[in-house]
Amino acid sequence: MAQDNAWAGTGAYAVLDLLASEAPLNQFEILVSEARQKGVSAEELAALERAKRVAMTISEELERHRQREAGYSALVDTARELAEPHDLDSMLKVITRRARLLLGIDMSYISLPDDEDGYVYVRTSDGHTSTLNVGLRLPHDAGLGSSVLANPAPFWTPDYLNDARIRHSEVIDRVVRAEGQRAVMAVPLSHGTKPFGALYVSSRSVRHFTADEVALLSSLGDLAGVAIERATLLDRSAAAVAELEAQSARTAAVMAGMRELSDVHNELIELVLSGGDLPALAEAASRRLDGAVRICAANGTVLTTAGDMPEGGSRSVVLATMDAHTAHKPVLLENGLWAAPIAAGSEDLGTLLLRPGRPIAPRDEQLLRLVAQAAAIQILLQNRTAFAEGQVRDELLDDLLASPPRPPQQLEKHARRLGIDLSKPHVVVIARSEGESLGKAAIWASSYAHRMSGLKSMRNGCAVLLLPGTDAGAAARAVGEELSPLLGHPLTTGAAGPVTGPGSVFHGYQEALRCLDAMTSLGAIGRAASSRELGFLGVLLSDNHDVEGYIDSAIGPVLDYDRLRSTELTRTLEVYFEAGGSPTYAAKKLHVHPNTVARRLERISELLGPEWQQPERALEVQLALRLSRVRSGLLRRGSTIAKERSEDQDT
Repeated sequence: MAQDNAWAGTGAYAVLDLLASEAPLNQFEILVSEARQKGVSAEELAALERAKRVAMTISEELERHRQREAGYSALVDTARELAEPHDLDSMLKVITRRARLLLGIDMSYISLPDDEDGYVYVRTSDGHTSTLNVGLRLPHDAGLGSSVLANPAPFWTPDYLNDARIRHSEVIDRVVRAEGQRAVMAVPLSHGTKPFGALYVSSRSVRHFTADEVALLSSLGDLAGVAIERATLLDRSAAAVAELEAQSARTAAVMAGMRELSDVHNELIELVLSGGDLPALAEAASRRLDGAVRICAANGTVLTTAGDMPEGGSRSVVLATMDAHTAHKPVLLENGLWAAPIAAGSEDLGTLLLRPGRPIAPRDEQLLRLVAQAAAIQILLQNRTAFAEGQVRDELLDDLLASPPRPPQQLEKHARRLGIDLSKPHVVVIARSEGESLGKAAIWASSYAHRMSGLKSMRNGCAVLLLPGTDAGAAARAVGEELSPLLGHPLTTGAAGPVTGPGSVFHGYQEALRCLDAMTSLGAIGRAASSRELGFLGVLLSDNHDVEGYIDSAIGPVLDYDRLRSTELTRTLEVYFEAGGSPTYAAKKLHVHPNTVARRLERISELLGPEWQQPERALEVQLALRLSRVRSGLLRRGSTIAKERSEDQDT
């Protein structure tokens, strides 16, 4: 018994020794097991158990104090690291890494609201494995973040997916499942009283966060809020400083460029005023612009070229002229060339073409303007009389179209001085753009008239051309095919002729006008035709009459078929055109099956030939249908009147 008491005293001291040496908690259990094996009394064993429990409680409390001290020590180290200068992204990475290490947890991330779209997005994360990546957008009204931002206080859950307190979202839940998250805690990131984001930590196992852990992460959130605000201000200040430096550099570059441009401008003007010609100017411009230069007259004639310039047709030159003069500045063309207008006030003098040998900078565009100005001065000095000829040619056509007409002898004399023989056949073409492009049309018309040895005038928004030739329809189509793509709008073109002699030009113009009006009335917008090609309607416009013959030639077989078989092919044909060429819509208007319309159209193709739906032939057919309908109405009205008169005489 004395031995047992001696051991019991030794055991009590042993508990204190274990406690003092910070032994693992299992050592206390071993100590009690040894006493039980030695057979100490129940009283002594109970006392030893009490001593063990007290010692373990003291050990656990000491461990909590040590953890708290370690946490706050780590928090102090974090505060020191956050106090160092960081940009915003680096600062956020420091915060997420420190948060994960501070609590010894699997993941941490920061979300910030997106004010424009009403979402929150993950700005940075640490410890993620799959889907929780930077830039991930999440709903703002679900998850822990919504509670934290609405009520700036920590919020945590031991098992996110199974916590009914949380407002769940399928998007967030899908991310939580993909990452295997269970326990999640969020604390607000605030500056002052208003939160601007949330700091999250999460564990991939169920975990109950202690009050010390919640307080520790909250303190980190407070520090992080201040640090983020400071980093944001530093970023803004750095960006402002960088912008000021860049603006200063740009200003210096602009000033240097302006001085250089001023020197170049003086050099070019001096070259022109000292007797230099266009080739010399083109050579100087080619060196300055590091590319091939070509100077063209207003009518598209190449005046001079310096460097290796690709040979282009008149169409490309006209396109360049139209684009440049419409924009009133250098423009980049589809073929890689640059075109700058050469002009004096509103007078078109030509176009400067540049094939650059390197990418064009804004300074080069300004230099291109200066070269064009110098070219304008040179052209005015050397060729003022030649360019006045274009205006004189326009005045000649205006005189030919004047009412009352000018004396024919005077007009013929004027035309001979310009190299135009009005005794030879000419055609009159009137082109009307169906868009806002009058300036482009005028520029093109000048060039086209020069190339075709004709005359041009602009009247009532239309380009009027007097061109040598005998086929008015071909001339109208040639104008439409070239001008319409350049304008980017449909072009309706009417023509008449041929005309011979100055007195017939006015009548040809009037006939072309009537042709244009007739095409508009018939809905033939964007087409080209001559009065002669309008069939009998064109004959009417020319004061000839043969309605019956025209109708028979255009749709006579269909009319005969209906008359002999009491069918409705003519009515089907009219409705088909009214329905925009749609058999389905035509069938609805006729109250028949679409197959019936299809069979009728096949029969019409057998009667009129397979090409009756081609644009030109379709126009002829539609005109014949309308004339036939008008003729039938007039005949019925005449028969009614005759019958009424006969009845009156009988009475």
